Amino acid sequence: MPKLKIGELPDDKPVKVSAELPAAVHRDLIAYAEALTRQGGQVVEPTKLIAPMLARFMATDRGFSKLKREGHVPVAGEGQ
Repeated sequence: MPKLKIGELPDDKPVKVSAELPAAVHRDLIAYAEALTRQGGQVVEPTKLIAPMLARFMATDRGFSKLKREGHVPVAGEGQ
């Protein structure tokens, strides 16, 4: 099985956020959680994947990274 981009989920204090997902995205999120469960051997709840997926997306977005480096957006943890 190919290695998935999301590995073990960190145990971190969460901030509650509510969002609506398109049905197709929700189905894919469930399928991804099932694949990760098969790969890792422990059950992964689909909702637990949202934060690491968003973090990975932002970390690999070159434009966003450039804005952060140039000081155009606050660095994580600042001003909170």
